[in-house]
Amino acid sequence: MSGSALLELDSISYRWSGRQSLRVSSPSQDQWALAIPEFCLQPAETIFIHGGSGSGKSTFLNILAGILRPQSGSVRVAGENLAACSPRRVDRLRADLMGIIFQQFNLLPYLSVMDNVLLGTYFQSSASYPARGEADQEAKRLLEACQLPAQYWQCLAGELSVGQQQRVAAARAFLGRPKIILADEPTSALDRSLRDAFMQVLLNLSVNHDVAVIMVSHDRQLGDHFSKVIAFDDLNSAAAAA
Repeated sequence: MSGSALLELDSISYRWSGRQSLRVSSPSQDQWALAIPEFCLQPAETIFIHGGSGSGKSTFLNILAGILRPQSGSVRVAGENLAACSPRRVDRLRADLMGIIFQQFNLLPYLSVMDNVLLGTYFQSSASYPARGEADQEAKRLLEACQLPAQYWQCLAGELSVGQQQRVAAARAFLGRPKIILADEPTSALDRSLRDAFMQVLLNLSVNHDVAVIMVSHDRQLGDHFSKVIAFDDLNSAAAAA
């Protein structure tokens, strides 16, 4: 592994408990654990990880984001070992360095498009956007890059189509100049034409903003868009041992 890596996993093991499975996505009973010897993400790299439903892909992203802590092994984000960080420090690293695109988008339907995009700035350090007006301008640039017309920016998020909501979620993830985008099955609710259009938007943003991307999905066809493709069962040695 390289000292310049944005994300590094070393000898990770994780087991789901019954209580945890109520809060986060967990795999089927016969795949009860993750065991990942190593994983590394370099700056501006794009990685696609494919696997079936219940294989543990979402949990893997939660570990990368510091939302879940493994029982053993280390997770390093920009050189910092999350196990040695306070919860507050982990939250700050996530807010400042990562953007997350959730499978269900997680927009607040009663807020406008602009307010949803700007929501993350309340959690980022002041160094990201010293002035609120600067964040507003960046939000508008990102919405334009996501090809969402300005006529929708003051609409409530709940009034948008699924494809439009997805573009808002992408703009929100890129706001704040993150170094890493984590995307969890973001195209699962889209038909093929909307899926391909979104992938073009996502990868264009990655290139133009010099942002690394890790995306997980069951749809192997999406791998053509990425610089590296990994089967999740190859990454997770617990699956091979099952």
